[in-house]
Amino acid sequence: MSNVFPLPDVGEGLTEADIVAWKVAEGDTVTVNQILVEIETAKSLVELPSPQAGTIEALLVGEGETVDVGTPIVRFGGEGSDGSERAGTTPVAEPGAPAPDQTDAVPAPTETGDGTAGPNLVGYGVRAASSKRRPRKQAGSPQAAAQPAPEAPASRAAPAADTETAPSAAPAEAQPRTDGPADPGASAGRVLAKPPVRKLAKDRGIDLAGVRATGSRGEVTRADLLAHLDGGSEQETPAGAATPAGSAGASAAVGTAAAAAQPGSEERVPLKGVNRMMAKAMVDSAFTAPHVTEFLDVDVTRTMEFVRHLKSTQLLGPDVKVSPLLVVARAVIWAALRTPRINAVLDGDDVVIKHYVNLGIAAATPRGLVVPNIKNAHALGLGALAQEIVGLTAAARAGRSTPASQAGGTITITNVGVFGVDSGTPIINPGESAIVAFGSIRKRPWVVDDEIVPREITTLSVSADHRVVDGAAISQFLADIGRALEEPLVMLS
Repeated sequence: MSNVFPLPDVGEGLTEADIVAWKVAEGDTVTVNQILVEIETAKSLVELPSPQAGTIEALLVGEGETVDVGTPIVRFGGEGSDGSERAGTTPVAEPGAPAPDQTDAVPAPTETGDGTAGPNLVGYGVRAASSKRRPRKQAGSPQAAAQPAPEAPASRAAPAADTETAPSAAPAEAQPRTDGPADPGASAGRVLAKPPVRKLAKDRGIDLAGVRATGSRGEVTRADLLAHLDGGSEQETPAGAATPAGSAGASAAVGTAAAAAQPGSEERVPLKGVNRMMAKAMVDSAFTAPHVTEFLDVDVTRTMEFVRHLKSTQLLGPDVKVSPLLVVARAVIWAALRTPRINAVLDGDDVVIKHYVNLGIAAATPRGLVVPNIKNAHALGLGALAQEIVGLTAAARAGRSTPASQAGGTITITNVGVFGVDSGTPIINPGESAIVAFGSIRKRPWVVDDEIVPREITTLSVSADHRVVDGAAISQFLADIGRALEEPLVMLS
């Protein structure tokens, strides 16, 4: 008897996902919670674990395809598919998380796509399949593109291009991909690289055969690819490195600016996943909330002195990364609590004023713009806030920002200054009423005690929903941020 595993709703009511990389091949024997596939939702990358033990009879969807929640993606068959290993002795893992070492009870079985029983893993909860789905692509299907895996029996087929068959006893991520068609210009099966690296290379038009590999198995790593793109050095993408204003262009720039395109040519990039969600959210926000934007030039010389002091003395700890963004974040939190109306949202005929701050940090990533937020940021000290910013940035850059981390924000910062940009008119993140843009810090002539002296200056801008916040509240909020950055002791005392 065989049964199918439908694409689950991994949270936040998502309705579809892209198949990024299969971690198993047809004919593989899998265990409960072994990772089957990596998918990209509208918000993040997620690894889906197997709901049962058994043999992979067929992979029903190819890499690169977009499928609706509830669409069958794997068919199980052979030993173990009868549910004999589903009893409550195998640990349950969250999608995208490693299986725990100790055993735990498996939730009560739920009905699978063909009516057979299967466990409802944590984070799943498959919604009813949509009665109207887009046509499935045939060219990219696993059956059409199957090739023998290098170290597998001859009868076993690889699931799709750019993937490999990994031994079921070892994590799939630990194995470099060696089979499938190589990237344009590369010798088939000769360049080692994991699927996410291959996808990034493909998106940017890079021939992996020309990239210097430094991986332990001779594979091209993400760092190798970024170093190749940057001419030998990887440039860190900090949190808040993009603004929702013009975000479609900003995201496209992140993904395609380094592509080796010929002058006069055109490039067509599908608007999907994170980019599609971001585009829709920005349109909804721009044409729903009446935006008003105010600007303020601020002397941040003392803020920069404070940052340099924290770095040199390591007062927050030797492993804590200190940056001007940290002080700006603290200033925004302080100012928002002083003007609660800026930290509110319109809900029907009511204005909901939130006396807590879930601080969003807009982050530009290779997959697009995401805005995860730091929950209860108002309750954190400087050291904890710095660590949260670093952790949030790392997760966003790796594509691991969860839907939960991007929900519930109350106000957002976008750091356009990392691009050398002085200011902008950012679009408000949906569900919030204000966003602060932090521009570049430059030495400029400034009047101090009637004398012109060089000072470190930045430009702040705030866009706010004029249905919720009037001009006086916006001005007071912006002035408070400026005052805190001119003299950090004001908000720290």
